Amino acid sequence: MSIVRALVADLSAEIDVVDRLVADLPEEGWDTPTPAVGWTVRDQIAHLSWTDEQARIAATDTAAFDDILKVAWQNPTGFVDDGAREEAAKPTGLLLHQWRDRRRALADALIATPDGVKLPWFGPPMSAASMATARLMEVWAHGLDIADALGVEPEPTDRLKSIAHLGVRTRDFAYQVNGQVPPADDFRVELKAPDGSTWSWGPGDAQQRVTGSALHFCLLVTQRRNRDELDIETTGSDAAHWATIAQCFAGPPGEGR
Repeated sequence: MSIVRALVADLSAEIDVVDRLVADLPEEGWDTPTPAVGWTVRDQIAHLSWTDEQARIAATDTAAFDDILKVAWQNPTGFVDDGAREEAAKPTGLLLHQWRDRRRALADALIATPDGVKLPWFGPPMSAASMATARLMEVWAHGLDIADALGVEPEPTDRLKSIAHLGVRTRDFAYQVNGQVPPADDFRVELKAPDGSTWSWGPGDAQQRVTGSALHFCLLVTQRRNRDELDIETTGSDAAHWATIAQCFAGPPGEGR
């Protein structure tokens, strides 16, 4: 199986987890507040549906996505949220139906993207594999918001590895988005996977180190839990500082939880 197909399979599996949370939710349940201030369950699904559609357009119609970017630059801080609000205003049944259709269409589009092709996006262009990884991260993070709102404890899976990888790869971005200069040296990141094995990145002799469970590292880089609630340990002042600003999602620095 190709890397893209494997990532899309993981993305689809994670979406199925979120779908099961809302598939039989009564109407009033869709308006349950989530830990994201001002966002209900409905808003979370609306955001995922809207973003899936933008990603599909980016993968299938570059000219159309260029037009979307022109509109986005007229309202860079509100464009995404405005799109989600439009989706959230739809009847619940339509919102759910369109989300299901859009995510399947996105999966097909990513698999059909030729190797080496970079897809335009609101940030730097990315490969189909990177797009699938970014969508996996978003689905997991927003799905966690929904699960928290509904009192459900999700089961950690090996799909966390791609999210952790994104968290490691976006280290320098976290510094830059906070107006800081990234450290020159690589960090060592060692995480305990759900199956008990170890996932690692960076040189084994690095002075700056981050260790802990993969679940808690993913919670850290998606800013879904407060740093003090996590089992993440650091060695070195640079690594300790990174743990306070880490984020693997695009946009301005998050406020954390």
